[in-house]
Amino acid sequence: MTRASDTQGGPVTVSKEGLPGWLDPVVHAVETVRPRQLSRFLPPEDGAGRQSAVLVLFGEGERGPELLLMERAHSLRSHAGQPSFPGGALDPEDGDPRGDGPLRAALREAEEETGLDPSGVQLFGVLPRLYIPVSGFVVTPVLGWWREPSPVGVVDPNETARVFTVPVADLTDPANRATTVHPSGHRGPAFLVESALVWGFTAGIIDRLLHYSGWERPWDREKQVPLDWCA
Repeated sequence: MTRASDTQGGPVTVSKEGLPGWLDPVVHAVETVRPRQLSRFLPPEDGAGRQSAVLVLFGEGERGPELLLMERAHSLRSHAGQPSFPGGALDPEDGDPRGDGPLRAALREAEEETGLDPSGVQLFGVLPRLYIPVSGFVVTPVLGWWREPSPVGVVDPNETARVFTVPVADLTDPANRATTVHPSGHRGPAFLVESALVWGFTAGIIDRLLHYSGWERPWDREKQVPLDWCA
């Protein structure tokens, strides 16, 4: 069993040992998915973009498998009020952006934003790096199993409005799925769960994980939600 016990310079490893069986399809998806199967937005070839990471954390709650999400504060300049995975930009002390840096950054940011105890998290996979053109972030999604759950909540109200978990059963429920329509005309997957509209990069990752894990259920792709829905 591998634990990530220190997010500041200590050893951070990735291990599939001892994971619950229901995570097997996710592990397979992570091992086999190609970057362009996740997104058409890939990191610039010239190396531009700010390196960052997010923690895609699977736990097991009262209703089975669940994901940890947070809602960003409505006062932020970018992504205000938007549900997301915990995460953020790499700091120099996180280490090599092409090595262990994203692993440490994902755990560190999750601890800073939600109060999560990283010692209870077992990292088991890393998805290909993706790009968010609007903010210029190059994002590495880091996947973890919440082996020993710890209390979580808002640490800094200036950054985070709330922290919550979403059952995977709700994410796969066709009644909770929709397509967002941006004023620019761009369309993308969305989830209406826990009184929130999950869209954008976060919804895209969830959508692809459900699809390639074989968890996706047929849903009405013509059901549209304009992005002023939560305004």
